[in-house]
Amino acid sequence: MVNSAGADAATSARRRGRPPSTDSAATKRAVLDSARRLFAERGYGAVTNREVAEAAGITPGALYHYVDSKLDLYCTVHRDMQRRVYGRFIEAVEASDTFRGQLEGVLEAAHAMNVEDHTLALFVGAVRTDMRRFPEIDAQLASQVAERDQFFIGIVDAGVSTGEIALDDRERVAEFIRVMLIGLTEGVSPSSAQHRLAIDAIRALLRGELISEPA
Repeated sequence: MVNSAGADAATSARRRGRPPSTDSAATKRAVLDSARRLFAERGYGAVTNREVAEAAGITPGALYHYVDSKLDLYCTVHRDMQRRVYGRFIEAVEASDTFRGQLEGVLEAAHAMNVEDHTLALFVGAVRTDMRRFPEIDAQLASQVAERDQFFIGIVDAGVSTGEIALDDRERVAEFIRVMLIGLTEGVSPSSAQHRLAIDAIRALLRGELISEPA
């Protein structure tokens, strides 16, 4: 038989330990989703761990079952975003062998995700700002951003291999994609209708249907 002191000690140990597996995955998902929304809306500096915990429905102490610090939380949210977004992008790219097909597939996947949860794109925009403001974030995420850029260079190289893009234009097209995606994430992400309109315009531009020579 366990005395009351022993029972109290056991209860305290359970509270300090990781939550049961049946609750852990769902709670971690709530933490990541809540943190992403807050970071996307207000940026790294303005968000506290207490606010994230409250939004996720847990105590501030329980948050540390999942992350070690606010920086760790931010980086974990970023990894989760990269996994979700680029998993969909890779599927889109694998469906086509051409530059236009791959880029249009990525744009459609981006729109679908924006309709499902526009905080994904807003968070991408917030990361760019936070990396400039906080050296510790830049140090942690620089390599992941470089990997992201390489993904889109791969799409450009597909266009070079098919003859859609001249080799001399490779860097210009890569920069076009980078600027275009910045506009999609920072300019029109909160509005699904505007996001759809922007993507349709980009697709029309790629197909030479948007702008004509002067009459």
